[in-house]
Amino acid sequence: MRPLVDGADSHALLATAREVVAEEALRLAAGTAPRAPQDLASAARDRLESFRMPGLASVINATGVIVHTNLGRAPWPAAAAEAVVEVASDYLLLELDRESGRRGARFRLAEEHLIALTGAEDALVTNNNAAALALAVGLAGRGGVVVSRGELVEIGGGVRIPDIVRRAGARLVEVGTTNRTRTADYREPLETGRARVVLRVHRSNFRQEGFVEDPDPVALARLAHEHGAVVVDDLGSGALLDTAPFGLAHEPMPAERLAAGADLVTFSGDKLVGGPQAGLIVGRADLVARLRRDPLARAMRPDKATLVGVAMTLGIYRAGRATTEIPVWRMIAAPIEDLRRRAEALAGTVAGQAIEVRTTVGGGTLPGETLPSWGVAVGGRSPKRLLDALRRGSPPVVARIEAGAVILDLRTVEPSRDAHLADAMRVALAPGPG
Repeated sequence: MRPLVDGADSHALLATAREVVAEEALRLAAGTAPRAPQDLASAARDRLESFRMPGLASVINATGVIVHTNLGRAPWPAAAAEAVVEVASDYLLLELDRESGRRGARFRLAEEHLIALTGAEDALVTNNNAAALALAVGLAGRGGVVVSRGELVEIGGGVRIPDIVRRAGARLVEVGTTNRTRTADYREPLETGRARVVLRVHRSNFRQEGFVEDPDPVALARLAHEHGAVVVDDLGSGALLDTAPFGLAHEPMPAERLAAGADLVTFSGDKLVGGPQAGLIVGRADLVARLRRDPLARAMRPDKATLVGVAMTLGIYRAGRATTEIPVWRMIAAPIEDLRRRAEALAGTVAGQAIEVRTTVGGGTLPGETLPSWGVAVGGRSPKRLLDALRRGSPPVVARIEAGAVILDLRTVEPSRDAHLADAMRVALAPGPG
């Protein structure tokens, strides 16, 4: 084995050889023909080399879901990915002042971008939005956090707002009803001091219709401040561009909620922002400073790669290039005629049909909202078998089934991947042996 795996540690070689031999013993016991020693050595070599691979494969997302949770949510901007590769493979001035040579503040560029983009006094980056929210509601200490019953949502992965509040050490105070909550409902817990924090949670992953009412943000913030309470506004996805000009419902923006009186706003870095997974907190400087000093902030802080990726992503917004350089927004903004032309070209190469379809934003954002798109419908064999063949191919392609056909939605496929998608389709559609 040694000539096959140059430079590998002898302990690693021995452990892998033992695994391969043990598996061969099981095969022989089951009546399988034995393999030659050279084949066993090659199998051990391949296993050793596989340990150095990432274990994840790049996927062509043809599902028509832009922020796809199961596919890693938002693909990073190329500039962010390149910057992370550059800094992660070397030392960097993460907490060292270049002028004095002494320890300085941790890398602040991402937070400076957030301040500029939202008009906040200060900002803080955590490792995800659940962490950001837990830190923020921790301002209540052992006091109460008052929340509308209509906003006691589950944010994903089985995690619920009441659980986060309780684990932060605060006491949950519920007001209003599931469908209707008014500003007046908050008065009693604020006047009696039962609540120190008012938490507003944006219903980003479901929608209420019919006989519903929500408190006015400005009036609620005024009432909270009259009684010395802090207003925390959790936006979830947190768009930094207005979604309405793209034909979608308006998604609340952090700057809007700060202007309406929120003291802190929390949101994700990897949904509509379109960058690495992170929790972003913006708001009052004194409150952000308290969060930064919280011992839990160290447990929730991101590493150098995330900080650089977030900074690069936010810098693209400041440069005015979000719709051309951030994949999520490039997909949202893609012209429908371009999608049609691509669909017709792809349909001609895989014997499919170009059709109009609808794309969803996904990722727990803009529930019920869709964008017009074009895709390719492929029939002629079992849709489930074709879907499986595409997913198991190289590169893997993830699509969807509608009306008995496999649909490839091109709004979620980068134009540079069209040729790869066509090749994957031809392989998946080729007749199997026998």
